[in-house]
Amino acid sequence: MKQNSTQVLYFTLSAYIDTGSLKYLPFFIVLFLYILIVGSNVLLIVVICVNRSLHEPMYIFLCSLFVNELYGSTSLFPFMLLQILSDVHNIFTLPCFLQILSIYTYGTVEFINLAVMSYDRYVAICHPLQYNSLMTSQKIVFLVSITWFTPFLSVGGTMFLSSSLQLCGNIINKIYCDNHSIIKLACKEPRVNNIYELLMTFLTVCVPLSVILYTYMRILKVCFSGSKQTRQKAVSTCTPHIASVINFSFGVSFEIIQSRFNMTHVPGVLRIFLSLYFLTCQPLFNPVLYGLNMSKIRSLCKKLVLMS
Repeated sequence: MKQNSTQVLYFTLSAYIDTGSLKYLPFFIVLFLYILIVGSNVLLIVVICVNRSLHEPMYIFLCSLFVNELYGSTSLFPFMLLQILSDVHNIFTLPCFLQILSIYTYGTVEFINLAVMSYDRYVAICHPLQYNSLMTSQKIVFLVSITWFTPFLSVGGTMFLSSSLQLCGNIINKIYCDNHSIIKLACKEPRVNNIYELLMTFLTVCVPLSVILYTYMRILKVCFSGSKQTRQKAVSTCTPHIASVINFSFGVSFEIIQSRFNMTHVPGVLRIFLSLYFLTCQPLFNPVLYGLNMSKIRSLCKKLVLMS
């Protein structure tokens, strides 16, 4: 189907499977997951906001992380619920680009937020006496601002380049809008788009991961040469963070591989599950992980639930 960009009014998401009357089963499963994600993340945001004892840098960065989980899941789940019930799986171009903006900024914010949290743990463990002078209120505001402002700037460039492409098709073989799928529909070789996307992937994934790797190398060095108390503090505060980084990196890695290579040999259901992993498991994983492993949050959550 040859057509230019002015004629593409909507995209068709071809990965949805027609299940007939059985569609209500996946609908209620997805709805249950979304309610669980919203409930758990909102609970922890409220706990951190209303308790002055948690108004510390580590918990402020955690609160930013939980807000991002809400933001990322909301960019997907309400749309998915509508598509499951619909017989025609189309999405207009503007909502499609807005969804791409939301999903990509979610992923970028997540990596930068995790890098900021690793820096905070590095200062707390490697420079405990200078922690309060290094992690000032102004610095916390700056780090949170960078975490949220930078992704919208970088993804905004992606959206500008993709929206200016001439397209010769409108079928996206996924269950949500994806920038690389749109680039593949371009009538001409989108060299600028590909270069910009690779550059942004490096800056928003590799750079934060490098910061995380460096800070944990320094933390490990201090732990091996420090006291038993230092090692216990490092384990209790760093274990949830390391698990979160590994979990999210796995989900994003598969999404990057899937967008760049031919994955037709992988079963369709497995491809769908793995492409949804970083948007589903991370928002569920983080509240459980931090809620159970951090004693302050765990005890305050119990109090809040008992009071309500």
